[in-house]
Amino acid sequence: MLQVEAWAIFVVIVCLLLALDLGVLNKKEHVMSTKEALLTTSFWVFIALLFNVLVYFVYEHNWFELASHSQHFDNPGKTAALEFFTGYIIEKSLSLDNIFVIAMLFSYFKIPQQYQHRVLFWGILGALVFRGVMIVIGAALVQKFDWIMYVFGALLIFSALKMIFGKENEFDADKNKMVQWIRKIYPVSKDFDGNKFFTRINGKRALTPLMLALIIIEASDVLFAVDSIPAIFVITKDPFIVFTSNVFAILGLRSLYFVLVSMLNKFRYLQKSLIVLLLFIGIKMLLMEVWHLPTQISLLIIILILGAGVVVSIYKDRKQNMPIN
Repeated sequence: MLQVEAWAIFVVIVCLLLALDLGVLNKKEHVMSTKEALLTTSFWVFIALLFNVLVYFVYEHNWFELASHSQHFDNPGKTAALEFFTGYIIEKSLSLDNIFVIAMLFSYFKIPQQYQHRVLFWGILGALVFRGVMIVIGAALVQKFDWIMYVFGALLIFSALKMIFGKENEFDADKNKMVQWIRKIYPVSKDFDGNKFFTRINGKRALTPLMLALIIIEASDVLFAVDSIPAIFVITKDPFIVFTSNVFAILGLRSLYFVLVSMLNKFRYLQKSLIVLLLFIGIKMLLMEVWHLPTQISLLIIILILGAGVVVSIYKDRKQNMPIN
């Protein structure tokens, strides 16, 4: 019963943060500057780290009996906090793929910048709901079937190999099956109607390009969640830590988008780091019975993988822009 209270309190906290985001930080629709996006991103990272401290005390003192139902036998507070932070880094990193796709969709549908934050807000809200459901299902499967971890590991390796050998195709709404299906069952307007998701064509209710982009973003996030959610189970099987680290990684995704969207070309090697990250986690899952890495070592390897992508991106970008004598 106490565990239910912990989940309920966390949901209330998330609702308050979303209300703060929509009602205070982005009360008026506007084009978010890079400086504002950096400040907002820093705010969300600070809130996540603050919650990480709370996780330490909750598990260390067994508040809401969360530690009693977990595998944190020694140093429960330190172990739980480290797992939350590692899970947060993993989910934050893998969510970068969402940003690449979102940028491509906004470009294709020509979404005005002042309306992008509205689409992202509702996209993130939907992602929280979908991921919550998927985490509950995933946690139940992990608890009931030990072999499901091998399935998750194979899935991550398959996704990484698909990213390596798959062709990068530009989004084309006319060829996209989901868009074709939506247009068959519901009228879709070619024009915007301010920031509205719905409009009217000849008196009939129709979707605007904003709503069409939102639906595609939600569908894309579900596909990305198939990779990112199993990845965190290699760090912890505690559903509370899995869910909370996922939520905090997603909450700051909107401002992070505006930070990175102008620098996507400069960090093009970061996607290759994500492939290596998926391979590492997938292999770790498949070899979990014979190869156990402490969470601290896993965190260090993850940071090194991501750091390498950033360093190589910066080096290549500077070399490319270096003036020729």
